[in-house]
Amino acid sequence: MITLHVNGQDHAVEGDPATPLLYVLRNDLRLNGAKFGCGLGQCGACTVVVDDEPIFSCQVPISVLAGRRVTTLEGLGTEKEPGPLQKAFIAAQAAQCGYCIPGMIMRAHALLKRNATPSDDDIRRWMQPNLCRCGTHPRILDAIRTAAGRVS
Repeated sequence: MITLHVNGQDHAVEGDPATPLLYVLRNDLRLNGAKFGCGLGQCGACTVVVDDEPIFSCQVPISVLAGRRVTTLEGLGTEKEPGPLQKAFIAAQAAQCGYCIPGMIMRAHALLKRNATPSDDDIRRWMQPNLCRCGTHPRILDAIRTAAGRVS
C-alpha cells in the first residue's frame, strides 16, 4: 500500500509499486486531466506537478511518490470555477483539439510558481518539452503571458 498526496488529499493506493502515476491517477483516482499521449515521456500530455516540478506521469512509478505533493489539472480549479491559469487558457482560446492542454497548463503552472514574471524566452524554453500538434503555441504563449500579468 502506498499513500499518494494528490491535490491536497491523501489516497491509499494498492498495486504494483512500478505502476506509472498516470494509470493510478486515471484508473484509480478518476482524475482524467492528465492524458496518455506517447507513453514514452516525449509528448507531455501526461504532465503533472510533483513538489513544484513538472513530470511526465507516464514515466514515474508510484513507488517514488510517497510523501511528495502531486498536483493535477483538477487541483487548479473546477469546470464551474477554473483557476487563473485555466481562465487565461480559455480566454486565449489556446486549445484546438485540446489533448495537450492539461499538460501545457501544468507545465505553465510549475513555471509561474518558480518565476512569476517570465520573459517570452523563459516561457518558450520551459514549455519546450510539451508538444502541441495543432500548433496553438502562439495562443499558449499568450495565455501564459496573461496569467503572469503581461497581457500581450
